[in-house]
Amino acid sequence: MKTIKRTVLVVVLMLGTLVNYANNSELKNVLDATKTKVVFKGTKKGQQLTIKDGNGVVLHFENVSKAGNLVKFFDFSKLKDGNYTLELEKDFEIVIKSIMVKGDNVVFNEDSKKIIFKPVIRNKENKLMISKIAFDKKPSEIYIYYNDEVIFSETVKSDAILNRIYSLDEDVKGSYTVVIRSNGRSFSNDFEI
Repeated sequence: MKTIKRTVLVVVLMLGTLVNYANNSELKNVLDATKTKVVFKGTKKGQQLTIKDGNGVVLHFENVSKAGNLVKFFDFSKLKDGNYTLELEKDFEIVIKSIMVKGDNVVFNEDSKKIIFKPVIRNKENKLMISKIAFDKKPSEIYIYYNDEVIFSETVKSDAILNRIYSLDEDVKGSYTVVIRSNGRSFSNDFEI
């Protein structure tokens, strides 16, 4: 009976130690740079995965080939020490995860995960509708082009939600482009009236 109690006690102590290691965020976020596993949940075919360095230079780009969870293994051991981003561009948002390469280790900074919501641009007849969620409340620059010439521009200091409707002259037929600059990125949409 004493042997069973000792065995149970040893198992409980070992499980407690294992759980403590599993909950230690420093240990679980430090990975071997030669075989780093990257996971994005809920991806769709055609979405884009990009890896950039600290200066925004694209080091890797690929289109997602199937729907589901995207699981990729990368060898970051040849990269210089520094900060890098992994970006998954979805239909209406861009999910950004940050990593730091230091020697033979890669550190995932889970707290730095960021989502940038892309603007939704619609046009119906001569109405141009723009919506954008901007929880960071950063300003957006809006440019409307007609035949490659700027016909309207404004900088919108946004609340959490940007909603704009522009009325275009229905008698001026041709090619239009709307460009929105926000969060250091440009989004554009071409349409005809």
